[in-house]
Amino acid sequence: MSQKVQIVRTIIELRQQVANWRAAGHRIGLVPTMGALHEGHLSLVKAIAGKADKIVVSIFVNPAQFGAGEDLESYPRREQEDCVKLDETPASLVFAPSVTEMYPNGHTTRITLDGISEILEGAQRPGHFDGVATIVSKLLLQCQPDIAIFGEKDYQQLAVIRQFVRDLDIPVEIMGGTLIREADGLAYSSRNGYLNSAERAIAGQFNRILNALVLSVQAGTDIRQAEKTATDALLAAGFASVDYVSVVDPDILLPVDLLEAPARVLAVARIGSVRLLDNMAITVR
Repeated sequence: MSQKVQIVRTIIELRQQVANWRAAGHRIGLVPTMGALHEGHLSLVKAIAGKADKIVVSIFVNPAQFGAGEDLESYPRREQEDCVKLDETPASLVFAPSVTEMYPNGHTTRITLDGISEILEGAQRPGHFDGVATIVSKLLLQCQPDIAIFGEKDYQQLAVIRQFVRDLDIPVEIMGGTLIREADGLAYSSRNGYLNSAERAIAGQFNRILNALVLSVQAGTDIRQAEKTATDALLAAGFASVDYVSVVDPDILLPVDLLEAPARVLAVARIGSVRLLDNMAITVR
């Protein structure tokens, strides 16, 4: 199958194409990714299509958001396959820069955050969200889109991006994309491919255990007890460890003690060396 989507690799090329589109009166959308595209990513391209005339999909494995001992070197890189998949979407352009294009020699600037970025994932992966904020800021400045979309699978990341976009007065609309699941309910992730068949069977229990927590909290169970029950259930199902299971306010991500308004459960559990993230909305019945 031949690849049809156009690829540019430099900021100059990207800006020139965006300028041409703007001159023609088009509205620009951006879908930032690290490649290894799956149905979750493709759903973001399709979702933003209703709000943008031209869609840029960036593919860049960002070293600044990987910590020591994380999977930067082994993270899947499948640019040709990704572009073939994008041929079947409304994507207009792929921006696939090199590391030196994004972080040239002498690059010293880094965005640092506190507050919402220091809890949950931020506590488990110090510096991670600084790396995310730096690369997303660069992409927004390079592309200058009218709207950008980020998946709700990485729910805290979406909240962090919305925060710094507001704080820095970046003129872009940030859109959240619905979390997409595989047939057994496991949230789509590029890291799912790291799992062997036995681990993959265990991973399929993740969303079921979180759904049981949601129903339990809605039925009036003490929230801290429901979190503990879910953690114990994950370990009993075969997960090696649980980084956190936390019911939080959906905007500020701080723990809630009573279900008096819509909440969100965020969770991370490990199978072997693979960290799996998931989250679910909790509505008030």
